[in-house]
Amino acid sequence: MKLPGIPGRTRPLVAAAALLPLLALTGCGSGDPADATAAGGSPAPTADPVAAVHKVGAAAALLPADVRSAGTLRIGSSVGAPPSAYYPNGSRTPQGQDIDIASAVAKVLGIKLERQDASFETILPALGSGKYDVGTGNFGVTTERLKTIDFVTYIDDGQGFAVKQGDTSFGKKITELTQLCGRTVGINAGTTFEATLAAQKGVCAKAGKKPYEVKVYSENGATITALQQGRIDVIMSTINGLRYQAAQPAAHTTFLGEYHRLDVGFAFKKGSKLTKAFQAAVNELIKNGTYDRILKKWGTTGSAIDSSRISPPEHA
Repeated sequence: MKLPGIPGRTRPLVAAAALLPLLALTGCGSGDPADATAAGGSPAPTADPVAAVHKVGAAAALLPADVRSAGTLRIGSSVGAPPSAYYPNGSRTPQGQDIDIASAVAKVLGIKLERQDASFETILPALGSGKYDVGTGNFGVTTERLKTIDFVTYIDDGQGFAVKQGDTSFGKKITELTQLCGRTVGINAGTTFEATLAAQKGVCAKAGKKPYEVKVYSENGATITALQQGRIDVIMSTINGLRYQAAQPAAHTTFLGEYHRLDVGFAFKKGSKLTKAFQAAVNELIKNGTYDRILKKWGTTGSAIDSSRISPPEHA
């Protein structure tokens, strides 16, 4: 998450016709080491469940021959928001759930990942152009994305809400978008949150209420700052990210529950020949217990999956 005080991009929902593509699930920043501090982050856990992972021949054999020969893949990685991926305490080495799972998959497949930090809204288009072979950024599986992207799932996350600590005006949970009517919602650019709020913008009029307004920010840190300064009333972001954030005393936020679950996965250009190998590697990690240890490390066991799938339909 970015440093606080950086101006966000603001516009009311009624002017949101020119939405960015449905490119990302999280509002990850651009990889600034101060991102975790802006979000009330804490030092990274010291456990290293990836260390004991070894190559599994059956999974590695599913890689295309040229990839096995080269031994490397280019990964576009969105880094900025714990517990998914961030820079703890000013470190230049990214850590997080996505980092650990990607590293463990690479070890199972016997390859190295050439990691390139990128803003999340650029990663999916770059897969299509061939800049990256695979992308990570807590990308949720949506019907729209499945038109151009293949996914290999590794966790079940989704959309939720958080408010400033002490704010009881929304009640204990936000379960319906009509609870947002007349209020201002902060989100990150190019996300499923932006798309969801735009698609449902008529719910307040149908309920005879004032419409909600949406303010869009390019970084999580700016969104949190806006919440604390009263420029927005509520944040819509990832379930795991908001839960993690609320657990950090410096963030001063309260998680108000889940709205919509989404599978999250490695992203590939449509028709990629890498998906079966990545699926096999994730399933190997689930089978041998590494997956569970990674999720326990990052406090995300509530989002565990039983097995990886390739491009499943969006959750109803």
